[in-house]
Amino acid sequence: MTFRPNRAAPQRADPLAEILRSVRLTGGVFLDARFSAPWCITSKVTAEDCRPYLPTPRQVIAYHFIIAGRLLLSLDDEPPVEIRAGEIVLLPRNDGHMLASGPGLQPVSMDDLIQPSAEGKLAGVVHGGGGELTHLVCGFLGSEELYNPLIANLPKMLKLDMRQGTSHDWVEASVRFAASELAAGRFASSDVMSRLSELLFVEAVRVFSSELPEQESGWLRGLKDPYVGRALSLIHHNSDAPWTAVSLAKELALSRSAFVDRFSALVGMGPIRYLTIWRLRTARQQLRETRRTIAQIAHAAGYESDEAFSRAFKREFGLSPARWRDQQRDG
Repeated sequence: MTFRPNRAAPQRADPLAEILRSVRLTGGVFLDARFSAPWCITSKVTAEDCRPYLPTPRQVIAYHFIIAGRLLLSLDDEPPVEIRAGEIVLLPRNDGHMLASGPGLQPVSMDDLIQPSAEGKLAGVVHGGGGELTHLVCGFLGSEELYNPLIANLPKMLKLDMRQGTSHDWVEASVRFAASELAAGRFASSDVMSRLSELLFVEAVRVFSSELPEQESGWLRGLKDPYVGRALSLIHHNSDAPWTAVSLAKELALSRSAFVDRFSALVGMGPIRYLTIWRLRTARQQLRETRRTIAQIAHAAGYESDEAFSRAFKREFGLSPARWRDQQRDG
């Protein structure tokens, strides 16, 4: 391929948005739920919920936007977290969870309460004992990729308060407008809802990453940095390009040593090591999900020969690409 460097200034880039585009997340809203206290349900997004938008999601991020009222969300053995109107809670790895009007209630499955919608309208839930009302919409973001560095570096739960900060005003207005349109049977499977789901996720991750301690290293810490974040987006958008530490540093107008030191300190590994891992994880996904030849996958991953690709793959995963693929088929 012909590689054309991108000379955009690192200070002007939005690395988070660029990384999201590179990992191809697709989203939608699938449920309008109205509860009256007391109530308690268990919830987890299923493949059936995603099917109108994404037939075979490998990874799913679930979210709930509270339009009115309040609820408690419990996850594993962790203490319950209160979510109020105007707040959004995201579950980056789609962990099963419990939603309730209060503590100590016996849950029922959300799946048993869902009422199918008329054609084009949103499925719904109406449940509870007739007390205080809570209204929420449930959505998801999904990816057909098996590995997503952004999702892998997030906690089990993120909570975003759409009422705080003027930058969030238009997001909240968009969500409320979308909810009213969904109730009227519009937008249920449109690009508008997918874009809105992505927007909510970007805002939640942005808030979370902005609150990370300065001394913490990792992928999200690197994403905050204008130079390292730009390098990450370059790697993800052009992973098959013949990147070197020198060429990446040149894109950022940094010296090689300054760039490598900065990247390593923030991400926890050097840029070429990171690039290698990303290429190999992407190649492994291709081996599993496609019928492309090993030579084709090696070329797409940026390797000049099958042999170089096979050696790198075996070092990382313990098996040659051919044996790894055969093992997946046998399993």
